[in-house]
Amino acid sequence: MVDFRLADESDRGPGGLGVAERKIIHVDMDAFYASVEQRDNPDLRGKPIAVGGSRERGVVAAASYEARKFGVRSAMASVTAKRKCAGLIFVKPRFDVYRAISQQIRAIFAEYTPLIEPLSLDEAYLDVTGNLKGIASATVIAEEIRARIRSETSLTASAGVSYNKFLAKMASDENKPDGLFVIKPKAGPSYVEALPVGKFHGIGPATQAKMESLGIRNGADLRAQSLEFLREHFGKVGPYYFSLARGIDERPVCSDRVRKSVGAETTFHADLFTAEEARTALEPLIAKVWSSCERSTLKSRTVTLKAKYADFQQITRSRTLDSPIASRAEIEDVVSLLLQPLFPVSKGIRLLGVTLSSLDNGPENRIGQQLLLPL
Repeated sequence: MVDFRLADESDRGPGGLGVAERKIIHVDMDAFYASVEQRDNPDLRGKPIAVGGSRERGVVAAASYEARKFGVRSAMASVTAKRKCAGLIFVKPRFDVYRAISQQIRAIFAEYTPLIEPLSLDEAYLDVTGNLKGIASATVIAEEIRARIRSETSLTASAGVSYNKFLAKMASDENKPDGLFVIKPKAGPSYVEALPVGKFHGIGPATQAKMESLGIRNGADLRAQSLEFLREHFGKVGPYYFSLARGIDERPVCSDRVRKSVGAETTFHADLFTAEEARTALEPLIAKVWSSCERSTLKSRTVTLKAKYADFQQITRSRTLDSPIASRAEIEDVVSLLLQPLFPVSKGIRLLGVTLSSLDNGPENRIGQQLLLPL
């Protein structure tokens, strides 16, 4: 095991910069939802399982490693997953259980550092540069955390260790499942050079296709481009790509990330064709997002309605209010106004979603104010 002592001044980063002072760990639970189900039900262990709905319009939320061998992946349609793996076992998700375990894991993180940036229930960044235990090696910390997670939850986690968030994230995928990978400062630029752009965290299929059309297929090709070229073709994100190609990512680990939105959506077993059907289907979604805001004391001013048709065409409609929403009834009023122009429909609606954004957790209490719509 390589000891990752980034504070060593002899191990400077790209261009001799002082990036060697940062010690970042990315912890990623292995097939989290599926692993929890296999842990709690011995009959599922060693078998291909998918957490999610098995119905025709269902979607896979998570797949066990046994299922992944058949090509089953999260966000895959359930019917596709079943075609790929005839023996696939579907398990209904238990999000309350996943959330409780996630909090248990974050309590372990908090024993090492207050600088924790959760990305989801199953992954987080940790800045352990000045950790609470005074351990010089980030690798040792990552190993301790992984051992604690295994001991206290009977689950496994993979970890990536590096001098910035991008490389720590990439490293955590290298030795999955139940693995650890370290990218030291001197190795950062060369690691990125060999990396296909499609594997860069944050570069999706559309950007990958655009880069490849420009002759950019890996980190080395990306590094060969000038800053002006990247700005011209990728706009404001161009400088970020310019830095990543050199193994540089100056984003801090933010322990106080502000939640920007809360939403809920559902795919229907049968397409909807009437406004009455749609309003009925939206009621539990509205209740869910309002409940989330109430629990967190967050206030929202923007309501967005999402609709996906049978041919997979997707549209969104939004309204931003002059003051924070103070009740579930106000959300219902706005959603009703957004829904009305969609009908009558010429094709069925297969999915509806509601999102609240422009969130604010300030002290002001606007309950009782009138709903103001700029119509």
